[in-house]
Amino acid sequence: MKKNVFLFIALLAFIATACNTSKQRDILAENIDTTINPADDFFAYANGFWLKHNPIPGDETSWGIGQLVNEEIYSRKLKINEAAAAKSNAKGIDQQIGDFWKAAMDTVAIEKQGLSPLQAELAAIQNTTDLTSLLNQAAKMHAYGVGVFFGEGVSQDAKNSELMSYQLWQGGLGLPSRDYFFNTDERSVKIKMAYTSYVKTIFTLMGTESSVADKKAQAIVAFEEALAKNSRKLEALRDPYANYNKMSIAELNKLTSAINWQSIIATIGLKKVDTIIVGQPEFLVALNALLKSTDIQSLKDYMSFHLVNDYASYLSAAFANAKFDFYGKVIRGAKAQRPRWKRVLDAEEGAMGEALGQLFAKEYFNETAKKRYEDMVENVRDAYKARIEKLTWMTDSTKQKALAKLSAITKKVGYPEKWKDFSSLKIDASSFALNMMRSNAWWNTYSLSKYGKPVDRTEWDMTPQTYNAYYNPSNNEIVLPAGIFTVPGFRDEELDDALVYGYAAASTIGHEITHGFDDEGRQFDAKGNLKNWWSTTDEEQFTQRAQKLVNQFSNMIAVDTMHINGKQTLGENLADLGGLLIGLDAFKLTDAYKAGKSISGYTPLQRFFLGYALGWMYSYREESIASQIVTDVHAPAKQRVNGPMPNIPEFYEAFKVTPKNKLYLPDSLRVQLW
Repeated sequence: MKKNVFLFIALLAFIATACNTSKQRDILAENIDTTINPADDFFAYANGFWLKHNPIPGDETSWGIGQLVNEEIYSRKLKINEAAAAKSNAKGIDQQIGDFWKAAMDTVAIEKQGLSPLQAELAAIQNTTDLTSLLNQAAKMHAYGVGVFFGEGVSQDAKNSELMSYQLWQGGLGLPSRDYFFNTDERSVKIKMAYTSYVKTIFTLMGTESSVADKKAQAIVAFEEALAKNSRKLEALRDPYANYNKMSIAELNKLTSAINWQSIIATIGLKKVDTIIVGQPEFLVALNALLKSTDIQSLKDYMSFHLVNDYASYLSAAFANAKFDFYGKVIRGAKAQRPRWKRVLDAEEGAMGEALGQLFAKEYFNETAKKRYEDMVENVRDAYKARIEKLTWMTDSTKQKALAKLSAITKKVGYPEKWKDFSSLKIDASSFALNMMRSNAWWNTYSLSKYGKPVDRTEWDMTPQTYNAYYNPSNNEIVLPAGIFTVPGFRDEELDDALVYGYAAASTIGHEITHGFDDEGRQFDAKGNLKNWWSTTDEEQFTQRAQKLVNQFSNMIAVDTMHINGKQTLGENLADLGGLLIGLDAFKLTDAYKAGKSISGYTPLQRFFLGYALGWMYSYREESIASQIVTDVHAPAKQRVNGPMPNIPEFYEAFKVTPKNKLYLPDSLRVQLW
């Protein structure tokens, strides 16, 4: 394994050497497939050459820009971990990171330990004697990250964004989506059968005789199918009002007579809870009935399976491989496991990523880059302001509230101003699984400590090294980690404005800002409260205009005969389109656009769209796309590029789109929202 790591570092060194000539390179031009007409398939045109010459590695389910960025980030995190592990008498973050790395990379010790890190918890499950003691044990499992039966936690009150509240929601499934239990297409049916087989495999590895393991698996899948039957579909979960049902403990206990919520919540770690926000009350009612009608041994088996399943990746190879065979191969189409060192870094990211982030940000994100993107946020905000002011379909009253909300959006760029304190988290070199269990318990305690307190609006929910970004409607904020701005193989100062405005201003900054005004985000006000600030007329106009985008995406086939769910993906599709429009408006104000100078034969306008497409340069395995259609609110990468383009007049201008081309849409079918 160590040899492979060294080989990877050597490869990176070669890449870094090659990048010394990056001023002579143009990442946009070199990715283009000139055999494709951009007016027919812009995704394939912009990214086709790279995709043809870079097949998906066996240990990946997709391959593209995100993985290229993450390869660079992985190499940086690896250096940090190995340096920490090499320190003698390390203290603080260095000790935690170093010992975490040592424990997780010690495969000899992990194999010897087998299932032993979980034995005490497994015994506690089997020692329960009735439903009350079983549910209290389930509550203890929640405290270290195993969400059996339901989901719960402390988060912002949607109708009072200044307050942290306790919330309950549907959960308890081992499949990524409730739809896998009921879809009748061949792929979904095979996945459900494979899941049953996987559950059996876990019990067999735990020492259960094969025929008994089979019966346990059948019972668990039947139980979960009943839970799934009473779970809302992903598209229904986008309705924040339907997911907000505040009630007292007494009212909740009345709904679910078999469940003592006061006892459960106290066991999880909260002693005094008066009211709870329940996401899907009908789910808890169904859960109550199932708990009363299911034999207690089956419930114990269900809990035991989920405990082992959740921690399988941190146990001996037999458990880790079994989990990968199902979730990696069957669900997502991976051909091989990722190298252990990468999987360890992924686990570390979840356990204490912000601790690692303190070292990462110090080393890899300078003030010049931070200022460039902070300024870009303001340019995009100004562009959106101008668009809202010019809207003809929105009334002045709603328009003023929209502008107030836009002005109030908080930007967080690069890394937090205030870091979390991990000093109370115990990490040692003895056990990978126990370190993960202790970190989950730490996060549970950290989350519960916020209950009833004012919201800390300085907090980040992503680490600086993350290649992602988000909009938080309850805080009315956009969070843009340092990792999201990375173009692999290039320093930030080497990138032209057209590329950056497409890659960052449109696909990330504009995208996240637009989330504040998408089908879900628009229902929150400037302070982050769930509050209707739209007139009835404006709501109707928004819905009618957005429906065109729903229709466009619902007509797209992603894989096999599977159509994209236009309603499920509406929020992300609106954000993509809005991001492109306001990112382009912001770019038009730059000197680079006004100069009109071509680079590598491509105009600034063309390079803007190519820069956007670079952000979605991915190829996927069919299994991964199929899973995404069922489980994700994002459309696949190809549709995220080709989908919004027909609605943008400048795209027609840049690539000479005519009615004869596949990406042409008549005016009557185009979305005219922002």
